[in-house]
Amino acid sequence: MEVIKMNKQDFDKLNIFGLGKPNDAYREYFTGNSYLNPIATTENGISFANVTFEPGCRNNWHIHASKSGGGQVLICTAGYGYYGEEGKEVQKLSPGDIVVIPANIKHWHGARKNSWFSHIAVEVPGEDTSNEWLEPVTDEEYDKLGD
Repeated sequence: MEVIKMNKQDFDKLNIFGLGKPNDAYREYFTGNSYLNPIATTENGISFANVTFEPGCRNNWHIHASKSGGGQVLICTAGYGYYGEEGKEVQKLSPGDIVVIPANIKHWHGARKNSWFSHIAVEVPGEDTSNEWLEPVTDEEYDKLGD
């Protein structure tokens, strides 16, 4: 099995949207440290932010709830990560991968154990949108993924 690694120095060279600041406002919903760098918001409410995860960091299971529209798009930009969706096999993510997450789908995302990871999170506008934060991804679940 190939072990994917990316140290901070190599990652910083590739993370073109920047590390940003510690994601303290959402710290309780992450295992490990994450960073947030807001990029832009359009006049119709689409927001773009670069989210960076240190090795092993992942967010809790969560749902981008919406009555209509909504959801999230992840555009992977640097390092290597994971995307997990309830009832499906976890996807390994690499730069250039895009994940379209419909509203009301339980999921999580984060870095692989030995790699920094960064993605642009695009919040899709909708009607009566909210984020519902759920339980953490357990160490047992995460450790089964390998590298």
